[in-house]
Amino acid sequence: MIKKIRFYQTINAKIVMVIVMVIVFALQLIGANFITQTERQLISNFQENQQLQTNFLENSFIPYLEMLEKPEEISEGIIPEDEINQLIQDFSGTEISNITVIDDDFVILGNSDGTLQSELGQILNDTDARTAILQGSSISRQIIDPTTNTRRWKIVKTVYSPSDPQKIIGAIVVESKIEAVYNQITEITWIFLRASLIAIILSSILANMVSKALTDPIKEMQEKAKAIGEGDYSGEVKIYGTDEIGLLAENINELSDEVERGQRRIESERRRLDSVLANMSEGIIATNRHGVIDIVNNMAVKMLDHSKNNIIGENILSLLQIRQDYSLRTLVEKNEGILVYFGEEDTEKTILRASFSLIQTEAGFVSGVVCVLRDVTEEEKIEKNRKQFVSNVSHELRTPLTSMRSYIEALIDGAWKDDELAPRFLEVAQSETDRMIRMINDLLHLSRIDSGKSELEKELIDITALFAQVLNRFEMLIQSEELREKNYQIEKNLLAEATFVDVDADRIVQVLDNIMNNAVNYSPEGGTITCGMKIKDGYVIMSIKDNGIGIPEEDLKHIFTRFYRVDHARSRAMGGTGLGLAISREVIEQHEGKIWAESKERSGTTFYIALPYIPYEEEDWGWV
Repeated sequence: MIKKIRFYQTINAKIVMVIVMVIVFALQLIGANFITQTERQLISNFQENQQLQTNFLENSFIPYLEMLEKPEEISEGIIPEDEINQLIQDFSGTEISNITVIDDDFVILGNSDGTLQSELGQILNDTDARTAILQGSSISRQIIDPTTNTRRWKIVKTVYSPSDPQKIIGAIVVESKIEAVYNQITEITWIFLRASLIAIILSSILANMVSKALTDPIKEMQEKAKAIGEGDYSGEVKIYGTDEIGLLAENINELSDEVERGQRRIESERRRLDSVLANMSEGIIATNRHGVIDIVNNMAVKMLDHSKNNIIGENILSLLQIRQDYSLRTLVEKNEGILVYFGEEDTEKTILRASFSLIQTEAGFVSGVVCVLRDVTEEEKIEKNRKQFVSNVSHELRTPLTSMRSYIEALIDGAWKDDELAPRFLEVAQSETDRMIRMINDLLHLSRIDSGKSELEKELIDITALFAQVLNRFEMLIQSEELREKNYQIEKNLLAEATFVDVDADRIVQVLDNIMNNAVNYSPEGGTITCGMKIKDGYVIMSIKDNGIGIPEEDLKHIFTRFYRVDHARSRAMGGTGLGLAISREVIEQHEGKIWAESKERSGTTFYIALPYIPYEEEDWGWV
């Protein structure tokens, strides 16, 4: 997929921007130099002009200032001060804002400002004028008018006596309106900026035209490249000329044809590979040389219980949760596969056998790794159960055999002659023999169920009456001489009406006997066994509750497992084989029912048996 380019990132925009920036840069250099030179020239011309006018005023005022120095030479009818003011009025123009004439004692002799006529004859308080007279020099500088906040050019010109060139007879202070010069410079600047703006706009249009002539063929090639990337090989790029861009367009057309042929070959190989992978019974995962997954078949997705999108791009070590134990190198170097476990802590885990091999190029470069997954959950479970079964059977048979051997050895050693010991030893041997026979019978029963050879002989029976019959028998049992002293009680909460179900009566009695025996064996002295029935959600549910020691929560989910005992010592002392509840579960499941237990430590245990129940009406039986 070709990334979309914003306008300012395009070659067209870049060419226009470069041309415009070059023009702007050139205009800035030209404009800065032009405006600076113009400003200098205008200000210089203004200053020279003002200096000429000041020199002219100096020549005009010298005779009158000389008369003030030599009153005896003043002609009749001539007043120097009036003549000076008259000359000031005649000379004042638009560029000169103020002319002030003072004598060598700083006394104001004339002023062009009509509002300051009252200051004539007063001492001028002007630092520049005082400095010029005291130092005998002229001063020229730019000042700011405090009233109008405009710039002015100030010239202070000292006047020397023509008869005595070393003697200062006065000074002339001329202030000119230089702000007009700066306004003229500003106007010139704006004219230049407007002209520059027009030049930039016109050059941008021209640059855009030139740029489009270059970029339009490139855009066509870009669109063609995008189409090739999306699998569209139709059409050709138009060739505009024989220059570099035209040659590039021709190469792209040739590339399109070559890519199309290559893509067809790759697609054919891919379909064949996908067909092979999809029909494999093993899971296949392929990675790059860094272990990142890029190929996975459907069987692997099913085994790992992930979506394909979540698997692609994941590191295989992280996916299989083996990063802490293995690296890619050790997995490949390992000749046999490894077992990988998946699943939550409280659920049955899926076991996969993972085998790894390298993907190498003809040059021997490692380009990736292939992992083959095989589900061995059932195999491992069967193997584990087999080992556990052999261990449990061996252990359960060894205990009574060891006991029998001890008593038989004692009898061989002469105990058979003892009239008291011999019967007791033989009774124990017989009891242990009966226990082994019961265990073997239970094992044979489970074996027939596992192999599917245990068939049920179902019939329609009153389950309420059957349950009551079993409980009546146990009431007689707890009144026997062996259990009478323990004061057991059986409380019945059975259904009032007959409830018919289709079951194998002998098997159901076997299940009820197993659970009632456990309730009696694990109830404390004086304990009460509560038995109840109810109909709910299409099932007849029978419950048997004792108030014994209860079953710990961590053991509750294992009590229907073969040979599993919560209290091993007490179970063996009571003659249990560890198979009763396992047989009970198998029998109930054969009836498509359910069996479960609820318990709390020190609060007793309740077993529930649920059998499918369909109500029957009398007309269904054909009695009416």
